Amino acid sequence: MSVWYGVKDLDAARDFYKERLGFQEDYRDDEARWMRLSRAGGELALVESDEPTGAVLAVDVPDVKGEAARLREEGVEVGVVLEIHGTIRLVDVYDPDGNRLQLTQDL
Repeated sequence: MSVWYGVKDLDAARDFYKERLGFQEDYRDDEARWMRLSRAGGELALVESDEPTGAVLAVDVPDVKGEAARLREEGVEVGVVLEIHGTIRLVDVYDPDGNRLQLTQDL
């Protein structure tokens, strides 16, 4: 399964997902302006477009609080860390185009 996000600048989005969130670039079509990235068995596709997708990607991380702090220090828009006691910890993170994703940690 994959999630598609519309982004205004494919190169900036690629850098954000690779450098900030550790995704790997798997495929890129410069003519059609889209690419596919992956991380931990999940797939994300980015297409250059002005149309929002409304999708939300969940990314499992070992330490939500640590990742949230690191991303804030790098100037990324990060929400408040929420925790359902003994179950899950999560936080909303926004890419440069305002697409929302959630970092999640099973507790």
